[in-house]
Amino acid sequence: MTLKKFIQRMPKVELHVHLEGSIQPKTLLTLAERNNVKLPAESLEEMREWYQFSNFAHFIEIYFAICDCIRTPDDFELIAGEFLKYQAEQNIKYSEVIFTPYTHHEHVRFDDQLAAINRARREAKEKYDVSIGLVPDLSRQMRPVEESFQVVDWAIENMGNGIIAFGLGGPEINNPPEIFTETFKRAKDAGLPSLPHAGETEGTESIWGAINALSAVRIGHGVRCLEDSELVAFLREKQIPLDVSPTSNVCLGVASTLAQHPLPQLLDKGLFVTINSDDPPMFDTTLTDEYLRIVDVFDFNVAQIKQFVLNGIHASLLPSEKRQTLEKNFRAEFIELENELGL
Repeated sequence: MTLKKFIQRMPKVELHVHLEGSIQPKTLLTLAERNNVKLPAESLEEMREWYQFSNFAHFIEIYFAICDCIRTPDDFELIAGEFLKYQAEQNIKYSEVIFTPYTHHEHVRFDDQLAAINRARREAKEKYDVSIGLVPDLSRQMRPVEESFQVVDWAIENMGNGIIAFGLGGPEINNPPEIFTETFKRAKDAGLPSLPHAGETEGTESIWGAINALSAVRIGHGVRCLEDSELVAFLREKQIPLDVSPTSNVCLGVASTLAQHPLPQLLDKGLFVTINSDDPPMFDTTLTDEYLRIVDVFDFNVAQIKQFVLNGIHASLLPSEKRQTLEKNFRAEFIELENELGL
């Protein structure tokens, strides 16, 4: 019980969470109604049932339906503001937030999307003292590939305006990272870090592709790296962080149950792991819940939980001075909480 209280109150960072995937069912109903978008569910109860997807294809269906409900800059400001409020309620001081601008470009220009999110970002910093870095990403299904150039060029132009990295998401199967080699080369040449998803529904080839073709500085998920001992050795040597989202992995069938999740094996191999929620309401979780669940299943102690949090700081794309300040503040809060709770 004491460790549970510590987890609920401790300061946190989150490095892998999707803005669109963080929209609560109630908010989605509001967006659908005001933008006259027909959804498969009309009541909050039906919406929550619909959110309980059955496989990765169903997940993608839901995700794109959610994106279709976002039609105006005000919608972006609403969802970003609500997201930041939820992060603040969990004492998540800093988040690196993925969103997919191309999915919305027919309704809202890239610049207008970013301006709306930045308005919410500035307000949340003032109101809650929480901050975010933005990671626009591409869907692996984007064709022709040349269309991705306008997204990466726009992201490069907005480095310093909230954008901190460039990502790749969407279905891995039949969509290898190498398709987007030239796109990510543009990002790398401009100094924009690469944060692709890999090694979730596809195996080690996807992770190698993310590293070799896309110059990944972190891997979104990456849990299937254990299928290749050479890859494990490489990730350990280079200490390339893995953004692990345990409940997401279970919901999407990467692991059968949380008890069978490879998290302990990743740690045993000396890999650099952070804990994340991915698409919280879609997986019926929060970052706080992720920590509570792994403690319950794997019996992690307070020192291990603190190390996961510190890993998040170290793996973040914050400037070095800000990382150091954040770590100093977190360590002080940890000590205060431990003393208060008798840990």
